[in-house]
Amino acid sequence: MAIALQQAIEVGKYLVTQRLLGRKKFPLVLMLEPLFRCNLACTGCGKIQHPKEILKQHLTPEQCFAAVEECGAPVVSIPGGEPLLHPQIVEIVKGLIERKKFIYLCTNGLLLEKYLDQFQPSPYLTFSIHLDGLREQHDRCVDREGVFDIAVQAIRAAKAKGFRITTNTTVFEGTDPQEMQKFFDFLATLNIDGMMISPGYSYAWAPDQDHFLKREQTKALFREILAPFKSGQKTWNFNHNPLFLDFLLGEKDYDCTPWGSPSYSVLGWQKPCYLLNEGYYQTFQELLDNTEWDRYGHRSGNPKCADCMVHCGYEPTAALDALDPKNMGRSFGSLFGIAR
Repeated sequence: MAIALQQAIEVGKYLVTQRLLGRKKFPLVLMLEPLFRCNLACTGCGKIQHPKEILKQHLTPEQCFAAVEECGAPVVSIPGGEPLLHPQIVEIVKGLIERKKFIYLCTNGLLLEKYLDQFQPSPYLTFSIHLDGLREQHDRCVDREGVFDIAVQAIRAAKAKGFRITTNTTVFEGTDPQEMQKFFDFLATLNIDGMMISPGYSYAWAPDQDHFLKREQTKALFREILAPFKSGQKTWNFNHNPLFLDFLLGEKDYDCTPWGSPSYSVLGWQKPCYLLNEGYYQTFQELLDNTEWDRYGHRSGNPKCADCMVHCGYEPTAALDALDPKNMGRSFGSLFGIAR
């Protein structure tokens, strides 16, 4: 089972409640960035391109809790930077668990094994490990040799202690479909709790701007990569709503739900999403009320959004589509590995 049953039920109840209350814009996942500082310099990420005075800052636990309460999303993703560099990350995670939020702590794995004894396994806590391929591919993406081996060792150590582990993989232009399939086969041997995949996105501050996928490239590449999964030859364990995978394959035509995954950091609430550097609001309500949402998403005609198929914008759309009676059986069946 990829998405834990408890999480699926709670998120489903939340979505139905929002619909019954007549709310049209509401968050599903809060992307809580407690700092931008990192111990790697990945070519596809621009977080460490912030000025030094910004990189020195981090959110306090109180600021994190206030943002979570203000937003109200049932799921909290904690990216960075590298969250395990935050001096109070254990306190932050503990406080979010007490608030019964489902947490995905995103890490490159370099510090994870060192920190494991400071965390307790919980159905509310998942470590999401960044891995972009097998050893050679991943170490090239993060621009440092040996990172893959350290991350895999940390995964094994965390699983041995009873923690939930997922992986997070970004697929870039030039990816070999067969190599990616071998990578998924390898991850299956680690007994992880699910794999997350997303096409490379044109993040404005990323040092490497040459390997982001165009929309039709994305569909063609994912059709190749996922062909054995769709045909039933492989039973890879994806931590996704199957409707989102349909979207990546070009079988669903979704538009972005940019308010579904708002981002909060030391700079405030980023508008309209974390991929576009268009400023910040001080409150979540300002983000909802003052953003011209019809200017964003594939169907808006905004050239910045033309090729984006990233999970933060389209997974919320798939989640809402799962409420349609014709999709409920398939989405619920995926929890038990019986839906493709």
